[in-house]
Amino acid sequence: MTTRQNGSEVLDEATLEEWSRGLRGEMIQPGDPGYDEARSIWNGAHDRRPALIVRCRGVADVLRTVEFARAEGLPLAVRGGGHSIPGFSTVDQGIVLDLAPMKGIRVGPGRRTVTAQGGCLWGDVDAETQAFGLAVTGGLISTTGIAGFALGGGLGWLVRRFGLTSDNLVGADVVTADGRYLHAGADEHADLLWALRGGGGNFGVVTSFEFRLHDVGPTVFAGPVFYRGEDAERVLRGFRAAAPTAPDELTLAVNLATAPPVPFLPEEIHGKPVVVVLGMWSGDPAAGDAATRPFRELAPVVVDLFGPVPYVEMQRMLDPLYPRGMWNYFRSAFFGDLDDSTISAFLDAYAQAPNAVSELHIHHLGGAMGRVPADATAFGTRDRDFILNVAARSTDADGFPATIEWARAATGVLGPDAAAYVNFTGEAGEDRVRASYPKDTYERLVAVKDRYDPANLFRLNQNIRPSA
Repeated sequence: MTTRQNGSEVLDEATLEEWSRGLRGEMIQPGDPGYDEARSIWNGAHDRRPALIVRCRGVADVLRTVEFARAEGLPLAVRGGGHSIPGFSTVDQGIVLDLAPMKGIRVGPGRRTVTAQGGCLWGDVDAETQAFGLAVTGGLISTTGIAGFALGGGLGWLVRRFGLTSDNLVGADVVTADGRYLHAGADEHADLLWALRGGGGNFGVVTSFEFRLHDVGPTVFAGPVFYRGEDAERVLRGFRAAAPTAPDELTLAVNLATAPPVPFLPEEIHGKPVVVVLGMWSGDPAAGDAATRPFRELAPVVVDLFGPVPYVEMQRMLDPLYPRGMWNYFRSAFFGDLDDSTISAFLDAYAQAPNAVSELHIHHLGGAMGRVPADATAFGTRDRDFILNVAARSTDADGFPATIEWARAATGVLGPDAAAYVNFTGEAGEDRVRASYPKDTYERLVAVKDRYDPANLFRLNQNIRPSA
């Protein structure tokens, strides 16, 4: 039961005491030491005060916490890595189910699979799989949790060669809203596995993931090349011309950004507009120079840092640029071609960037990702060669509303009905969720939601609402 004190809903002490006796993990409440640290998440734009944070040590704790949230009628936020842009990994006056202590990883080199618990970060998984020269498409920031990233699809440096992270999900252990512990795989609960491969966290708490692995590394040919901002149009046009001939082993992105004050860039461009082409060639490193060269000669070069690097180093290269605590709002839209009008619109948005840490990212897709049938997984947008991800950020609240409006306008040029990527959607909203899935896919997701979570216990996500 719950009681009310001073207008705030709090948990009844006797009920909580009885429930907590069977808990193996840590329970943290307001007023406890470490509460403020435990309630904080990566995105500093969200400052919420949960009634209870449960740091689960195993599946038993997850089962117990889901049952408790359902019985008490409290909102339940499920936290993996805590990088949720809309703040879904925390909640006011509800329960945060924190999977962070659950970081077990088991690599099966012979089977070419890895089983990783829901609290793992991509840096954890990359370190273990690379011990065997294996990898799966992972996050561009190594501190990102595997759970939300994989459930929403998963775009990374291996996407053109091996598909999305979710395309490589072959099994999952799930705690459902009614307290069942299920394995979703090809031969059991296949409908649930289909939905988990791109449908987000709508269907239960995934306590472990099993991914298919591929031969990658330990060395790849990767890095960034920097061009001056005044050459942005020339770079984008050249990128458009070269992209169609890129092999599957090459995944690239163009960032319209501001030069950070780092020692490898000339001081005269610090704080100035720059265009950065980043990418990874995951084939034979000896062939990497030739394969990437068309994208490293698009205009006069400021600095070219492409070269042979350890795969794990490339995976964490961007970490310093995305620290914990900044205010983040991301927005995305898929599109088919970098035609002249699209380039012009992006350049206009680039010129209006609200600050030095807000950027436009244009990712080249296709390859293996594009060859997966649209109905094979819940991730249905396979026929677009590019996606625009707008990383709108600030160091604090000052100017953040204007930053959000800038991001909305930047993606708005691609049309109000442009399909979105759920992992890069900065707020909850049924219209954005529906725009993320083809109509038939969305209706199929609703059917799976009806089966596994008809009361919508798992609603703190890009929510697929059940029929009821």
